[in-house]
Amino acid sequence: MDDISVKNNDDANKIEIDVDKIDVDKIDFDKIEVNKNDVDKNDDEIFTFDNQLHNGEPITSIEISPNEKYLITYSYQDCSIVGWDVEDIDKVQLEFDQTVRPNENKKYKIKSLCVSDDNKLAYITIDRHRNIYRNGNLDEYTTITVIDMNNEVKNIALDLIKNDSLTSYCTFNLKGEFILYSDCQSNYQKIIWIYSTQTKNNKWECKRVYRIPENYELISISKYDKVYLFSNDYIYEWNINTERNVKIFGNNKNKNKFETVDIGIFSNEKFIFLKINYKIIVYSNELGIPIASLDINNDIQLYKFMNHTGLFLLPSLFYYTPDKVFKYCWNNKYKNRFNGTLLEEPSDDESTDESTDEQTKFVFGILNERVWKSKLDEKISKMNFSSENSDELNKENNKIIECDEHLNVHSFNLYMDAVSTLFQKVITNGGSAEDAETFKELTESTKNLIKWDVRIGGSKIKLGVFNKHNTEWESISTRTDNYPYKPKYSFYYHKLVVSSLFNNNDIVILTTFGILIYTFSENNNSISLNYFYFMKSNSFGDISTKKLQGYKRIFSKSTLPLPNYDSFRLNGWVSDIMNDKLSLLKYGGELLKFAIKEHKLELIDDIYKKCMTYFKDDLMNNKSFLSIITSAMPLLDEYYPEYVLKYSLETNMITDSSFYSIEHQNKNLHLFSQPPQIANLSQSLLWSKYHYTFYWKIYKSDLLLMTLIVRFIYFIQVLIILLTLPLYLATFYILSKYNFINDIYTSDAFSHVYFAAERIISYCFEKYITTTPTITFMIPYINFVNYSKDYNWFLELIKPQPSPFTETINRNIYKTWNGEALINFKWNAYGKYYYAIIWILFMTLLGCFTTAATIPQQYINKEVRQQLFIASIILGSIHLIFEIRQFCYNITKWFYNFWNIFDIIAYVLSIYTSIYWLQTNDRNNNKAFEYFGVYFAIIISVGKKIFSFLLVLFIIIISFAHAFYILLSPKSEISLEQYNTNNNNDPNNPWNLAPSYSQIDNNGNINSNPLMIQIPDKNTNMFIDIKTSLFAIYLFLIGDSSALSNWPYTENPSIAVLIVLFSLLVVVYLMNLLIGLLNIAIEEDNNRVSYLMQKAEILAEIELFYLLPHQRRWKTWFPEVIHYYADVDKTRVEIKRLIKEGEWDTKEFTEMRKNLFKVLRIE
Repeated sequence: MDDISVKNNDDANKIEIDVDKIDVDKIDFDKIEVNKNDVDKNDDEIFTFDNQLHNGEPITSIEISPNEKYLITYSYQDCSIVGWDVEDIDKVQLEFDQTVRPNENKKYKIKSLCVSDDNKLAYITIDRHRNIYRNGNLDEYTTITVIDMNNEVKNIALDLIKNDSLTSYCTFNLKGEFILYSDCQSNYQKIIWIYSTQTKNNKWECKRVYRIPENYELISISKYDKVYLFSNDYIYEWNINTERNVKIFGNNKNKNKFETVDIGIFSNEKFIFLKINYKIIVYSNELGIPIASLDINNDIQLYKFMNHTGLFLLPSLFYYTPDKVFKYCWNNKYKNRFNGTLLEEPSDDESTDESTDEQTKFVFGILNERVWKSKLDEKISKMNFSSENSDELNKENNKIIECDEHLNVHSFNLYMDAVSTLFQKVITNGGSAEDAETFKELTESTKNLIKWDVRIGGSKIKLGVFNKHNTEWESISTRTDNYPYKPKYSFYYHKLVVSSLFNNNDIVILTTFGILIYTFSENNNSISLNYFYFMKSNSFGDISTKKLQGYKRIFSKSTLPLPNYDSFRLNGWVSDIMNDKLSLLKYGGELLKFAIKEHKLELIDDIYKKCMTYFKDDLMNNKSFLSIITSAMPLLDEYYPEYVLKYSLETNMITDSSFYSIEHQNKNLHLFSQPPQIANLSQSLLWSKYHYTFYWKIYKSDLLLMTLIVRFIYFIQVLIILLTLPLYLATFYILSKYNFINDIYTSDAFSHVYFAAERIISYCFEKYITTTPTITFMIPYINFVNYSKDYNWFLELIKPQPSPFTETINRNIYKTWNGEALINFKWNAYGKYYYAIIWILFMTLLGCFTTAATIPQQYINKEVRQQLFIASIILGSIHLIFEIRQFCYNITKWFYNFWNIFDIIAYVLSIYTSIYWLQTNDRNNNKAFEYFGVYFAIIISVGKKIFSFLLVLFIIIISFAHAFYILLSPKSEISLEQYNTNNNNDPNNPWNLAPSYSQIDNNGNINSNPLMIQIPDKNTNMFIDIKTSLFAIYLFLIGDSSALSNWPYTENPSIAVLIVLFSLLVVVYLMNLLIGLLNIAIEEDNNRVSYLMQKAEILAEIELFYLLPHQRRWKTWFPEVIHYYADVDKTRVEIKRLIKEGEWDTKEFTEMRKNLFKVLRIE
């Protein structure tokens, strides 16, 4: 099977494949014999085996264990399951293990079956002669059976599973756990059970339980713990381990409805392959978008896609098509029944160093009712199209990807081993200086007859691609890139170190300024740069071996690292990113940050427009492009805040669907998000086990005594409920809300009464519950709240990595409903709980300290007081630790909010005072506590806005105080304790300003010499000192002019002029202006936007300093995409308000706006 040739048949869209030159249709399978001596020699042979183990009956299906160690074949006609050992993948012949016959009389039909790596067999059977009524309809009666094939076909019981659970799907995951999906007959719940396969007392114990939302249907569950669900023409992927829910595909463009039976899903850690009818959609987990849409009937398209990307599509092809016909490879002439399972690649955890190209892929399938096995990964790379077919391939080449105009292979990370090999080769040779060159000429394999010519010199890298025509090489494409990276010494140049070629026309080049990956497109004979990573060289243009080893470690991961900052200085690289959709999605975020920091306004605008255009082209599948903009929000807020406003207005009230949907919801859900989540019921496992073990088994018991005991316990529980009804209902409501109890099994009175009451109340009040029509919008801040996945747990405790949300507290974000809905989601998810805990701890600290410090000793003994002080020290230390973390995180920001200083003083003083009291028993050193509410946000905000005005006012007051000080200060030395007659001529002397009393004779004459003088003090003339002069002017500012009343204004015109100027300029004009500014500032801040910004700051503080590092990565609290409900009537009012105020954008999303107006009936 070393030679595989591909030829065009009569249908231009079909390719015939000759496999080892065997005509499959002409094989007489009954005459095939496998010589064991020849098996090892011909391990590439497609083979069959003697199916007498199934008594000659056809094989219906096959299943393979998660880690490809064991295989089973099932024959419905023979009622048998045969196990085969396939762990030795180098052997073609399967080794027979044993046969299991689950249903000898054909009464049962197997609906689902699976096998584990340690030979545990599980299958679900349908009883053909028994049905169950559900919602008035007949449903299949199914049972689950688990067999240990290593232990004489011994049955294994499953914990918590009853006979009427209606199981319909089972599988094993890579960790060896057993996953079972079932419907509960009693309450119609869709449950996923996960069991440990560690057998104890011949039973598997349930470890986790999940409940699927009512309007979702299960498609499948992969061995990677991914659950695939279908609802309302959308396909979702839910990760059991991370609880991350992603909408991976929506039927927006194709209006044809499809059912779950039409959907096939095959996935690994990097890609999801969706087979819907005759289409295969390839979804990238890394990029978060579908990257290809392929037609199963277009053989050339499939071949070119696999050859170009290295992705293996055979699992997707081995799936039922709607007409129940299987397709073998690409050749449609084989219309036999064909089923198959691909041995999937190991996960990244198992094999991170192995290249995708080098992994051995075997495929097991059923052809003509026999099992076949073949190595197919090597054969695809050896497929050759004859020259006579090259024209057809070139015509089809541009049809490879329907959803993407260009598909760069770097998205699939095919280069990691090659890059690592390049670094190792250079390091082994002793570094770059020994074998560096300025010219390389490389010839690719004869498959494409292409030669690359690479030259570096003069700050340029020149590339040429040549095609061999007859015996001559002809240039078919050239490219020149100017690189701005020059060694320190200008007479040295960068050099080409080493390079490597790939079969898909790509070349990896390692130079002394970085690593570059170029590709040649046969479509338009062009060369494009797929990837560039800048590497810093020394002053001589070389890279030392030590640095190369460091770069090798960077490239040792499973994916190419993101380009560093200086990489984007290469102009050709930037233009290639902008011209390629997937490159923009992968590197656009870093490129936009580079453009902002470098103030490249044109590039910023181009990236912004490209992202918006791609999103408008496919609202459902291209929303990830919005994350490029939102990831750079902190920098845009700092340098170009107009883009934040622009984005906020343009994306207001948008959705990721081609139409708006209106649903009737509870009116309290306005601007609130309630994403459909699979409920984790694992916390209620003890509750379920209690019911299952104690009640359900007893109900099945025939012992009269046990039945009487159960009924007696039931009666006692009813009495308890009647005596504690309010407390009982409140307690069970809380337990049910947080999934500590469930209604999977309801066997006792506690469960019966509560869940029955819940259903009755819901039914009775359903008519009276007010609902309102709501419309669903999407918050356009994609990945805005997410934190980096690459983090160190310990370092995150010291200095946590921020998210765009915590770094961007911008008014323009929260002036729209998008921002308010975002705050509401975060507040309800975790914010209100942590905020309450923080305030409870603070009030506890305040209560403990106040009680210990103020209550007299006759009311509280010494021991209790000491305990209260110790509690104050502990609680104060906890608050102080969080305050110190905030200080270390951002010192400037910490001082900018001066209330932080009050906080830390309060904590330190409470701790210090408590320690001091415990040591000295002296309470004279106590200080009072202050605490504040949300209105301090207005005080802080207004103070910041009028700070500059207050500064100017203060300078003016100082100037007037200084002027009065010069005019009214005494001219000579004075003493307030001794009267000096020599200073009688100084009008500013306090002795002359103090009240004096003179004698009047009988004739009414006044003696010029005072009889008595009141002794002056420091307030007699407040202008003696500059400090008291400043205070005197402040008193004059607030209306007290007594400090200036000691001087007659007619004799001191300069004083009168200053008083008039001060009163007009400061008292009248500036003070009224200050009042006006305060009023404007308060009016501006005393609104909902300021309130939301305050909540955003609180949430940011909680996230960074109160949540643990792993909590900041919880997908339920920090999802990539958030949708929210909005009241339809309020939406109409809001839109009209925005239109009136000129804030309703009509330039972007024109069709979406028209659709919204139509749905809301706005003219």
